[in-house]
Amino acid sequence: MPKGPVHSEIEKRLNAELAPISLVVTNDSASHHGHAGDDGSGESHFSVEIECAAFAGQSRLNRQRMVNKALGDMMRDQVHAMVIKAKAPGE
Repeated sequence: MPKGPVHSEIEKRLNAELAPISLVVTNDSASHHGHAGDDGSGESHFSVEIECAAFAGQSRLNRQRMVNKALGDMMRDQVHAMVIKAKAPGE
């Protein structure tokens, strides 16, 4: 399945802001079709697995805040839900 514009923009922003060692963005929207937050675009629910040196020494909450900050207005305007698995190198 090709990546849509929201999926691609998530990857672009996270790569630019956090320079991750590894990044996997998964579009989970099909699993939520017809549920709350499904806007019909096919790009409303995502999972992110990210490993980043900037996360070293940060709490889980701070790591999630860093991801949300990197995504900025997307979290308000385009993404209904996101599961974030953020880890530092060696974890």
